[in-house]
Formats: sequence, C-alpha cells, structure tokens
Amino acid sequence: MTELKLTPLISEVFEILTQAAGKQDQRLDMEETGSVLSVSEGTVLVDGLPNVEASELIYFTNNIMGMAYNLDPQSVGVILLDDSQEIKAGDEVRRSGRVLDVPVGDVLLGRVVDPLGRPLDDKGPIIASERYPVERPAPPIMHRAPVEVPLQTGIKTIDALIPIGRGQRELILGDRQTGKTAIALDTIINQKEKGVICIYCAIGKENAAIAKVIRDLEKYGALEYSIVVSAAGNSPPGIQFIAPYAATSIGEYFMEQGRDVLVVYDDLTWHARAYRELALLLRRPPGREAYPGDIFYIHARLLERATHLKEAYSGGSLTALPIIETEAQNIAAFIPTNLISITDGQIYLSPDLFQKDILPAIDVGISVSRVGGKAQLPYYQQVSKNLRLSYTQFQEIEAFARFGARLDEETKRTITRGKRIREVIKQRQFSPLSVPAQILQLMAVTQGLLDEIPVETIFETKERLAKVADDLGTISSKIERGQALTEEERTQMMGLIQGAIAKVQHREVDHATD
Repeated sequence: MTELKLTPLISEVFEILTQAAGKQDQRLDMEETGSVLSVSEGTVLVDGLPNVEASELIYFTNNIMGMAYNLDPQSVGVILLDDSQEIKAGDEVRRSGRVLDVPVGDVLLGRVVDPLGRPLDDKGPIIASERYPVERPAPPIMHRAPVEVPLQTGIKTIDALIPIGRGQRELILGDRQTGKTAIALDTIINQKEKGVICIYCAIGKENAAIAKVIRDLEKYGALEYSIVVSAAGNSPPGIQFIAPYAATSIGEYFMEQGRDVLVVYDDLTWHARAYRELALLLRRPPGREAYPGDIFYIHARLLERATHLKEAYSGGSLTALPIIETEAQNIAAFIPTNLISITDGQIYLSPDLFQKDILPAIDVGISVSRVGGKAQLPYYQQVSKNLRLSYTQFQEIEAFARFGARLDEETKRTITRGKRIREVIKQRQFSPLSVPAQILQLMAVTQGLLDEIPVETIFETKERLAKVADDLGTISSKIERGQALTEEERTQMMGLIQGAIAKVQHREVDHATD
C-alpha cells in the first residue's frame, strides 16, 4: 500500500487540527421533544415530553411559547402564550428546561410590558439582570408582620372610614362603569413622593381603556414610579391567565428589597373567565357556573402573596387591590363571594350613588376594612368616630322622609348633618387630598361647624379648607406621624376652620348684596 506523503505545510496544518480536535469538549446535548396532537383556541395537546414539569416553558414552531399545565399519562395539555394560528398537528414541540418566568428590577419602572416582560411602549428592549418565576409560593406565616402602616389613598371616604394598610388585600367591586378603576388610579397618583412602587395589571380590558390609564398616569407624573402589565382583551387567554401572577412576581422583587409595593388587578372577573375558558378546553371538569373546581384556589394563591414582611426578612410590603365586576349589584354571586372571603375587606361602589352624582360612589354601609383600622392614623379615628353611623342613619331617614312624614327635631338635625356629610365626602377624580386637608374637612362637618351653612356653598368651603391646610405648619407633620396634638393645637385648627368658613359666608353675603 502506498504511504500517504504530506508536504510540510499540509502536515503542519493537519497537526494543528488534530490538536484542536483533541481539546474539544465533546458532549452530547440531549433535547426532549414531542409533537402536536391537536390545536384549539388557546391550548394545545402534545404527545411526548415524558419528563416535562408543571408550569414549564414550552417552545413550538417559530419560537411560539406555551406553558405546560395538564400533565396527563398519555399527553400534555399546554396553555399557549402566543397566537395559535401558525401551529398545526404534527409540529415539533421542545422543552425549555425552565419554568415560566418574568424579568424583574428597576429597569421596569416607567415601562409598559406584557406578562412575559416584553415591552409594549416603544422605549427599547428590557435588559434585566434577574428573572423571577411567574408562580411563586406565598411568604410563610412566620415571615409576616402585622399591618401597621397606612396606605393613604387621598380619598376621604376610604382613608377615614375604610382605611387600607400596607400589606393588606382590599377588594374593590361594583357594577360596570361605577368608578372602580378611578379609585385605583387616584390611589396610585397619591403615592407620589411616598416611596411606594405601583404596578397596574390590566386583564381583559380594551386597548383604548388601557391606553387611557397610561395617559392619565403620565399626565399626573405617576408613571415614573409605576409599571403597567398589560394583557388586553384581544390577548390569548393564556396571557390573561398568567398576568396577575407575573405582576405579583415583579412586585415581590421590590418587596424583598425592603420597599413598599401596591399592585392593582383590573380586573379578576376577566381573569376568572379566561381560566374557565382554558380549563374547559383542557377538559377539566366544570363546576358551578362552568368554572373549574379550583377557581377559588387560583385567586387564593395569588392574593396570599400580598403581605407585610418582618424586618428580619427585609420589612417590605405588597398591598393588593383586586377589582371585580358585579352584575345587577349581585355581590352574592360566585366569584364576588370567593374574593370577599379571601380578602381583608371590600370597597363596594353603588350604581345608585353613581347615578345621583355622589362620587366616589362608595356605599359606606356595605364597605368594610378588616385590617386597616389598626394602621389608621390616630387623628382619623378621633374626627370620624361617629361619621359612618351618622351617615348611614341619614341615608335611611332620608329615604323614609320622602313620604312626607312629620319629623321631630332630632331627625331634622340628623338629616341636616347628613346632607353636609354627603357633600363633604364627595370628591372629584384626580384630586387626592393630603392628610391634613382631609382632617380639616372632616373636623368641620363632624363638629357641626357646617350645619348652618347652605349646602350649595359646601364645595367652596371644602376648597378653602384644603388651602388652609397648608398653614398648619408643624401640626401637619404631627398628624402625619400619628403624634398626639395638644389642646392649644386643636384650638388653632378649629380657629383656622372657622376663619375659612367665615370668609366663604362673607363672600356669599357680598354676592347677595350685589
């Protein structure tokens, strides 16, 4: 056999290649794949993937993403997170090896993203150094601290009568178009310069409605400390389903850094409907109103993640404001009763009050906070001690008095006071009030200083009192810190209130004379 002879140059090249091949780390990368059995609107049935894990990220053709959900012996039910039109039976499916996660960190502040962390605001890509799983366990009981710090909403009715604490879960419910989102927006806007990170999670809403929320946040300077997680109504049901969990994971990053977070879920009615659609497509047994049996659990495991941590575990807090929509004022329906039992109180918005232009349309009789009273600033409790009782009594008597019955003097005084309370607690959207301004207005009505003033002038009186609040000086800081006021300071506050009322009355007299 003729021996192969190499020229010196070829021999040198051959030797270099041989050495390089010897240094190569020759490993086989194993990739587990499967195939698509069937496709439906929002879900896919997959054959194969024997070792796939629950909530694992799955890739289809053209990198379309899904989440493993049903792990059956013969197949895997996958919830799609992208459009299903490009997927067909027989397509290859591959595992990612990681559970579904979302980018977290300060880079998200001021941004609008989808539940997978993909930007929707044309402000460039989001490059985060950390990612959190979308589904995370709730903090253990031993890591939690009592709710002791108030979350001021800037809305008098809530801060005085239905207070919310940092780390609380307070449900907002009511029929459509009664101002539920308006309350959430005012609360976010009122967190300016208060060190609270706000996350607004839109689920199943129209794109125009989400765009309006973003525009309002920008207009009032709230977007810089906020994050918008958008899963619009035209998004796949899988995206709508994971949206609140992703928003909570984003919030938990800040909470674990020792910061305070507010998360608004708008709204969980559409979240429940998206899950019902997915569960029926995945052949899960339906229960009441065709919802699957674990419909309570999907919301319980979400809202249990809201808490106030002990100082040893960062001391941060995550406050949840879930929103749900009722039908025909039926708060005893399936989803509303589930969420009422999970949360620490509810703010109910009445369509009857909304139609009467009593805004915000909060029904004080039905609304309650089971935790916030312990976190409420002390001076609120002093000025609003009998406010709820007086107002609810007035509402009952007012309805009775329409029949023309003769009323005694005590009842007339209740009606007189009640009308002024109603005017005082009215508040326009996007005009949150500082704590001192709220205290002055509430003092004025509860101390009877407005009883002799015509109802028509209450609005102007409120405006005057809000301006006078700037003159309180050190009293303001003491009220906000929860410190006790001296008798002299209380007298000074009463003097400011009486002076403001006198100016309004004097102006009215001048107008009448002219």
